[in-house]
Amino acid sequence: MIPERKPTSTRRVVKKDPVCVDGVRPRPMFIDYKDLDLLSKLTNRHGRIVSRRKTGCHASSQHAVAKAIKRARFMGLMPYIGG
Repeated sequence: MIPERKPTSTRRVVKKDPVCVDGVRPRPMFIDYKDLDLLSKLTNRHGRIVSRRKTGCHASSQHAVAKAIKRARFMGLMPYIGG
């Protein structure tokens, strides 16, 4: 006998871009490297930049996030590796 499968009704939840303000992307796309609250949300506990799939960022937002995190690291505001 073949066991019955449960019906899979998994819906993909669209994540909101954390960079957008009230659902509107800032133009030009710029993220302040001194905004450590936002940047720490977009890094994991090891200090790595979290992927777009997990954060819900758009491509242009993710490029700006990566650039801001790298600037903050260079300035000494964020660690390169987590402790």
